[in-house]
Amino acid sequence: MAYIARLSLTNYRNFRQADVDLPKGVSVFYGSNAQGKTALLEAAYTLAVGRSFRTERERQVLNFDAARMGDAAYITGVACRDGQQMTAVVGYLPSARVTAGPDREAGASSNTTALPPVSKEIRVNRQRSTASGLVGRIGATLFSVDDLELVLGAPSNRRRFLDILICQAHRPYLDALQRYQAALRHRNGLLRRRREADIAPEEFDYWDEQLLQSGTAVTVGRDDAIRRLSDSACCHHRNMAEADQTLTLEYRPSVAPQETADNTAAVFREQLQRHAAREQATAATAVGPHRDNFAIFMNGLDANSFASRGEARTIALSLRLAEADYLAQAREDDPVILLDDVFSEMDDRRRVRVLQKVSQYRQTLMTTTDAEPLRAILGDTASYFCVADGVVSPEAGPN
Repeated sequence: MAYIARLSLTNYRNFRQADVDLPKGVSVFYGSNAQGKTALLEAAYTLAVGRSFRTERERQVLNFDAARMGDAAYITGVACRDGQQMTAVVGYLPSARVTAGPDREAGASSNTTALPPVSKEIRVNRQRSTASGLVGRIGATLFSVDDLELVLGAPSNRRRFLDILICQAHRPYLDALQRYQAALRHRNGLLRRRREADIAPEEFDYWDEQLLQSGTAVTVGRDDAIRRLSDSACCHHRNMAEADQTLTLEYRPSVAPQETADNTAAVFREQLQRHAAREQATAATAVGPHRDNFAIFMNGLDANSFASRGEARTIALSLRLAEADYLAQAREDDPVILLDDVFSEMDDRRRVRVLQKVSQYRQTLMTTTDAEPLRAILGDTASYFCVADGVVSPEAGPN
């Protein structure tokens, strides 16, 4: 089973240099806010998924003092699986030294210092790779305070949840999703150009076919995942909810899956033709997986509209636990469990039940500002690390 044995950060966020040996089992990283705890989990997540969960602007991971000198940031991870080691390095190379001035992209004030754009370089066992090449090598499930958006937020949050989950378990799904996204970009570009000039229908044929074939694979993959997740999420929810509540997930695809992939593609094609006038008016593809959603029902009521924040938090925890189950079963290997400061708003009952579940996995990394409530439950079965000013200090103990 895979786990991260060593994590090294160079010029990354708060860290100028940190080298952390990570044991199997549960590791608790504690300390005040803004000391670097979340950055450790962000780095571990990047090794598994190929990108940060905190920002789309990768320049933001650069350590400010290092960036002033034009130095690059690096994540280096050593993962072990079945007696074999894999070393992955993710580098963020700045295009220039930092320059004084407003960082308009980040919404910073005029007296801040702007970080330069970065290029990303990835190597796995010294061989060049890509972000998508990292996906699936180490499975990971992230629990975050932002998980409320899975329940109360827009459909895009739930699509992203499904895509990250399935891509880690099934490489063909990742390939299909990338082809679909490329076809969608090109097709939307043609639709926009058609507003300004005549475009022969034949120019759409290739991208329509790419959209249909890859989009069908994405739809089928999501339909299967929702079916698997629903029962598992319901079970976890019953274990944590205060009242007798039934949780169900319902896939709401833009194009409904049919008995065969060919039939699904045929329905997809028919809907594209039906929405041709609408697409001409909006210059955007009207149907396809990019418009999918899935609904979460609690006792038959749509949680997106009716769940309280407390209920939504319990549902989100149930979804993440179901995600971990899915990855463990589909990959036949435990995911690394990452919990970023999610215990502060849990009552004791939920805290105990979540810890009981995640402690069963090969490796669990969690952050908190106060380790004592976790120590009271986990005792000496966990390893503890103090994080302060970008320095990670392991506690002496049996582990």
